[in-house]
Amino acid sequence: MRYISLLALSVGMAAVCEVQAAEVKNIQITGLQRVEPETVRAYLDIESGQNIGQFDIDAALKRLYATGLFSDVSLDMLANGELLVKVTENPIINKRYFEGNDELGDEMLSKELQLSAGSIYSVSKVQQDAQRIVEIYKRAGRYATTVDPKIIKRDQNRVDLVYEITEGADAKIDKINFVGNTHFSDSELQSEIMSKESRWYRIFSSSENYDPEKTNYDKELLRRFYMRHGYADFRVSTAVGELSADKKSFVLTYVLDEGPRYKVKDINIAPSVRGVNVETLYPEVLFEKGDWYDADKVEKTVYAITEKLEQQGVAFVDVTSRLNKNTQTGDVDVTFDISEGSRLFIDKINIMGNTRTDDNVIRREFRIDEGDAFNASKIKASRRNIEALDYFSKVDITTEPTDDSNKADLNVKVEEKSTGSFNVGVGYSTLNGALARVGVVENNFRGKGQKLSAEAAISQRTSEYELSFTEPYFLDRRLSAGVDVFHSKTDYQDEASYDSETTGGRLRFGWNYTDDLAQYVRYTLSEDKITNVDKTASRYIKEEEGSYTNSAIGQTLVYDKRDSKIRPRDGYYLSFGNDVAGLGGDEKYVKFDAKAYKYYTISDDYTFKFFINGGYIDGYGGKNVRLSHRYYLGGSTMRGFEYAGIGARDKYTKDALGGNWMVYSGAEFQFPLGLDELGIRGRTFVDAGALGKPDHMDKKYVEYSDKIRVSTGVGLEWQSPMGQIDIDLAVPVVKEKYDETEVFRLNFGTRL
Repeated sequence: MRYISLLALSVGMAAVCEVQAAEVKNIQITGLQRVEPETVRAYLDIESGQNIGQFDIDAALKRLYATGLFSDVSLDMLANGELLVKVTENPIINKRYFEGNDELGDEMLSKELQLSAGSIYSVSKVQQDAQRIVEIYKRAGRYATTVDPKIIKRDQNRVDLVYEITEGADAKIDKINFVGNTHFSDSELQSEIMSKESRWYRIFSSSENYDPEKTNYDKELLRRFYMRHGYADFRVSTAVGELSADKKSFVLTYVLDEGPRYKVKDINIAPSVRGVNVETLYPEVLFEKGDWYDADKVEKTVYAITEKLEQQGVAFVDVTSRLNKNTQTGDVDVTFDISEGSRLFIDKINIMGNTRTDDNVIRREFRIDEGDAFNASKIKASRRNIEALDYFSKVDITTEPTDDSNKADLNVKVEEKSTGSFNVGVGYSTLNGALARVGVVENNFRGKGQKLSAEAAISQRTSEYELSFTEPYFLDRRLSAGVDVFHSKTDYQDEASYDSETTGGRLRFGWNYTDDLAQYVRYTLSEDKITNVDKTASRYIKEEEGSYTNSAIGQTLVYDKRDSKIRPRDGYYLSFGNDVAGLGGDEKYVKFDAKAYKYYTISDDYTFKFFINGGYIDGYGGKNVRLSHRYYLGGSTMRGFEYAGIGARDKYTKDALGGNWMVYSGAEFQFPLGLDELGIRGRTFVDAGALGKPDHMDKKYVEYSDKIRVSTGVGLEWQSPMGQIDIDLAVPVVKEKYDETEVFRLNFGTRL
């Protein structure tokens, strides 16, 4: 204890001596080159005649270091009362360089940093900027990036600052895991989110690069997907990205809480304002009792009811949806509450962040205009429309008060993303042999929301080229207009001993009556050629050799109630179209086509598909229907038969002659194979169809029967990088002796 007390006393005496005040009689500053003495005195904050202690000296040192002007500072209180201030000035940055930054340009890095040419060099700021560069690279998906700052000394206390950057590889997403998804497969959920697993065929896409902001948006996309399919309690518990030890890849894990799936038991509209005729609002509801709950349809119904109320002169109302859920029975009652809204008007709609996209492309998606009464449902609908353009990675709409208490501005902030794509594909088909495809698509051409695409496909028996342009808002109306230019050449030597060539163009228009009902009209002008007719070909083919001009106008009406256009599980699709040729040209015919598809999922991944297609074509004005416009059955239609393997056939040459009407239907059962991650599913099917006789065929030369043919088989469907690939094994059950059959078929393309 004695020694401890003596030690404490010694420390205390030292502290007293340390803080003992002394009078400053003079201040001397040394080491200055560029900085004025007055600047040092100002930060020193000590004057002659002032009594100072160690505390004052420490505080002065901190202030001088904090200026960033000096690399070294010392303050000494001499015995004669002189305060000696010695400084070493930080050098000036003469030039700043980046080395090794192949992926990110100098300009992008420069605007994020503190130091530039002419700045005062500071070790701490250099380190901060180096870390900032690392963060920028992390945003770009390169988590292994390192930055080593170096200086090169120059004369006059100047330095060149060099950031040596080792970029490292992109941190790809190696694996995406979903935990808790009992109703949807991993592959189905992956198709709904922006983040994608790293694959060789995504070399032109950034979707496989890890991005925390993209992961957060994925949570919202998953929520929307489940809410569309009846899971009103769904939530993403966690979404975690784990970086590998080598910092080259990530594993994403989404933990899901699906909750029960709800069916709509009751629908109510509950107004709390006067002047509302409830009965006129029920037709605006986009779903029915017994339907699975769909948050999208509920939101669209809110908008539709709001629109109807405004048409009836009921303004300044808020329409909101309220759910009463029974988790035991899986029932939900949906109530639309109509209450009095605030009397607020929209002053201005300000759009920010669109450096490439024209303001008008965004403004035309708004369902509310400047000067309109403030309406939350219309603002939500506007945001949904802008997001649906798929031009932006992020869309935020906020409200900002103005000087007028009855008015507010809407601020729309968007973040643009790449809207172009380049696709290359190679493969093999049993119909066309080896094939290659190249396509370029720009969905926001010139920033005006226009679509421009060019595609070329070449195989052993076909060559196809097409250039298309679409204006989605023709004449500033919700009317799409487009033009196509095309050329194709096909070898039909195996089926009918001739080659076909078509060159032409098409004008088209389209519009939507509702979200599900759309109509398209078109005018097509083309030159069709039948060439390279074999000398042993059928007399009916030889008669058509040569060139013919086709001028036709047509329309198609589509009603699409499928839950997904990529992999439908529920709903139906109907279409009806007709074409009339004869507005000039050599061809005169009337053509009708109809399609109907029904999808029904009996459990999580087991889906039935029923379909029927039909068509009829007939010539008029003394004209027969030519080869290129007839129907052919077989191949991808009527599996188990070769392309054009069914129908009228020359008895002697065996050339297929097609038919003037066609019916093709079937049933298909789709099931999982445990390969959902690869996009592969299995199926069994039964196909049935019949083909009518072509014009003016003599039974003496032609074999023909319009009896129904039937086939059955099994197959695989693969959503591959090159599009959908179908592999089928089929056996004809009912056929004619002259039909051409095939057991195995590999087909590229998209099927309904």
